Amino acid sequence: MTTLGNRPNTALLVVDAQNGVLEEAHERDAVVANLGSVVEKARRERVPVVWLQHSDEQLARGSDGWQIVPELTPGDTEPLVEKNYGDSFEDTALETVLSGLGVGQLVVVGAQTDGCIRATLHGALVRGYDATLVSDAHTTEDQTAWGAPPPELVIAHTNLYWAYETAPGRTAGTVEAKNVDFGLPVPRGVTS
Repeated sequence: MTTLGNRPNTALLVVDAQNGVLEEAHERDAVVANLGSVVEKARRERVPVVWLQHSDEQLARGSDGWQIVPELTPGDTEPLVEKNYGDSFEDTALETVLSGLGVGQLVVVGAQTDGCIRATLHGALVRGYDATLVSDAHTTEDQTAWGAPPPELVIAHTNLYWAYETAPGRTAGTVEAKNVDFGLPVPRGVTS
């Protein structure tokens, strides 16, 4: 379990579910539907949902591309943390929000797999959090023109290596959206 003291709670992190981020995303509609189902499950179970919203030179704060996709709506009481770096913890209020909620375990969904998702997962683990990736609720765009593998392979590789990620006193792993259980840690190597 988490190495963070007195942090028994779990939160769902929804990373960059924004128009401009998901516009060209691999299997966008299916992933957004899975995001929505995990968000609704968290709400039903009274698990905090924390939204991350990225801005940079290509994604201007306040622009249409910066907005959360219309299929998903942050609740009035759900924290929304603005960020400028891949790691959602870097130079943001995320740690303060999670600490205030007593959160030591994270379930992570969103985009982009090979950027903000990976950076946030690693950022969480090194900061002492347990971090579970929902294997069918994250995505990326096609960056093969710049030498990256096709998006389906980027997603598959991230799911593979995160299923077996380790750190002393912390858990990592993956789970499919339909099997998310906010009350239980994910056993090593589970991918469905």
